[in-house]
Amino acid sequence: MATYNLSGYSTGPFILLGIPGLEQYHVWISVPFCFIYLVAIVGNSILLYLIVVEHGLHAPMFFFLSMLATTDLILSTTCVPKTLSIFWFGLQKISFPGCLTQLFFLHYSFVLDSAILLAMAFDRYVAICSPLRYITILTSKTLVKIGVGISFRSFCVFVPCVFLVNRLPFCKTHIIAHTYCEHIGVARLACADISINIWYGFCVPIMTVIIDVILIAVSYTLILRAVFRLPSRDARQKALGTCGSHVCVILMFYIPAFFSILAHRFGHNVPCTFHIMFANLYVIIPPALNPVVYGVKTKQIRDKIILLFSKG
Repeated sequence: MATYNLSGYSTGPFILLGIPGLEQYHVWISVPFCFIYLVAIVGNSILLYLIVVEHGLHAPMFFFLSMLATTDLILSTTCVPKTLSIFWFGLQKISFPGCLTQLFFLHYSFVLDSAILLAMAFDRYVAICSPLRYITILTSKTLVKIGVGISFRSFCVFVPCVFLVNRLPFCKTHIIAHTYCEHIGVARLACADISINIWYGFCVPIMTVIIDVILIAVSYTLILRAVFRLPSRDARQKALGTCGSHVCVILMFYIPAFFSILAHRFGHNVPCTFHIMFANLYVIIPPALNPVVYGVKTKQIRDKIILLFSKG
């Protein structure tokens, strides 16, 4: 393998190695990656199409679901096409602006996904705990405010990281042992003190997501308390059923996300190959499974999908 070493300070192209140690298997690894990515693209696109064209899906819950589908498309498309170009064609170079763009949208999508899951938990809380006030609380104006608010919050949380990386001087190697650019991985290539990058990049986004997790947990504690107070068993099952898909999506998002983040920060004994494989699965598995879970567990969407394909 060629050695890419650049002398002096430079913001020239970086080299993404792919998955070190598994170079000879890149083509084979690309097959499931490509298939799962196509599932994510097709599944989320169908979900967005149904939510837009079907008036029966013009409800707050599906507004947040459309935001989740859009963010999942951004998350997977930010990373997977470049990964496949490395696996198939050996196109390892990525420009410095391209690297900054990739790391921004990768982490922005992560923080935004978390905020959307919190908004969906609030939606379920209002629907189950205050059903008579649901329409008056979650008005169209309120939904727009929530959507803009969580998007702006996610932007503000992570855009400083782009400037923190952009200010760094890069010298010696420009090789990144990964399939995509992520904040700390790029910052560690700098020949300068990156303490601010480490502390901001780890503490601020993680604390933001942890606050989301705590609020989601509080929402579902109140939801479960309200559900088990319902007199009818059928009513309890129906209420729990409406939350089932959301709980599955929450678990699929947070468990691998926290594992990947903590392994990258503290898991020095975790093999690099395993960590990179897991990090790649994280950016394609949840986006691919989310529309499947909602399609199976949400009756309104399931019925619309059956109707869509029966017409075809």
